[in-house]
Amino acid sequence: MIKVSIIGAGTMGSGIAQIAATKGHEVCLYDSFNKSLENSKNNLNKILNRLVEKEKINNEKKEQIISRLKFSSNLKDIQGSSLVIEAIIEDLSIKQKLFKEIESIVDKNCIIATNTSSLSIASIAGACEKADRVIGIHFFNPAPLMPLVEIIPAVQTSEETNKKTKELIDGWDKVTVIVKDTPGFIVNRVARPFYGEALRIYEEGIADFATIDWAMKEIGGFKMGPFELMDYIGNDVNYTVTETVFTAFYFDPRYKPSFTQKRMKEAGYYGRKTGKGFYDYSQDLPEPKRDYELAKKILFRILSMLINEAADAVFLNIATKKDIDLAMTKGVNYPKGLLSWSDEIGIKKVFNQLDELYNEYNEDRYRPSPILKRMIKNNQTFF
Repeated sequence: MIKVSIIGAGTMGSGIAQIAATKGHEVCLYDSFNKSLENSKNNLNKILNRLVEKEKINNEKKEQIISRLKFSSNLKDIQGSSLVIEAIIEDLSIKQKLFKEIESIVDKNCIIATNTSSLSIASIAGACEKADRVIGIHFFNPAPLMPLVEIIPAVQTSEETNKKTKELIDGWDKVTVIVKDTPGFIVNRVARPFYGEALRIYEEGIADFATIDWAMKEIGGFKMGPFELMDYIGNDVNYTVTETVFTAFYFDPRYKPSFTQKRMKEAGYYGRKTGKGFYDYSQDLPEPKRDYELAKKILFRILSMLINEAADAVFLNIATKKDIDLAMTKGVNYPKGLLSWSDEIGIKKVFNQLDELYNEYNEDRYRPSPILKRMIKNNQTFF
């Protein structure tokens, strides 16, 4: 039985531990705070009991899962692990210190992974003597339910580490995509315009929150509108990710954060978890303006920006075309893969929309990816 250790007993760490134990691994879930371990144990019991009630698993399976889980506040209990996954606070110096400690405990063949959503894997690996066994394994929340996992090899990561990691996570019945170690990886990078361009449309007074959300759901087929989703994720979290990606890309205007969302964060209007964000959840939600022509324009503007970002990820070899489309459908539940969607709409039509915005605003934010121009010239499609 392969032993897997998880560092950090928060929501993400607990979710990953649940997956590993369900898949038959001996699991050590470590946290330095006993209260976090206690909360994790109680929550996992509740989750497993609900699965029994829903007849997803039986009592015997539940007991087997629990028997494989060890909750520990002693880091040395990770000894004997074949894989360690860190899922703690997004702070580079804290992660680097932890990785040094992990390396001093586990054997030389143990893979050490980080679940970071925004930090450089190379920087984390740089803290280790044997950096070739460090890799990014980015799960999406809630980890047991979300199918996508981004696997991110650093420049130091060996091919063997990459291969073993992919085989293991594939064995957990996850949809894995291989991503270059760049800010935001696939999903958090490509999805930025879903929020950023929606905020820009609102700031220009073109439409209110409810109308923009309605347009993206009614015409675009998205499960949630951008403002609903930001409120669901939390404006504190979503804004911080945007700010991190913006900084990491040397302040590229395409990822520029919005003052509207910054003010929400500063006011403590995080969204659903505080009862107020873009919407006030103590009241009936506002009705959208059901203008279908306006809705089509809103959708096409945001969608063109999303497609441009996905196309640029292909242009810069961040991931394969297939993996980029998989990531957006399986990681954030987009109704279609963005590259397939662009083929359906017509790449020239998308390019013209971007070019029109670029000429109107004279902002680099709207610059079309060079790959689109090349594809139009050669009469190509993505698929």
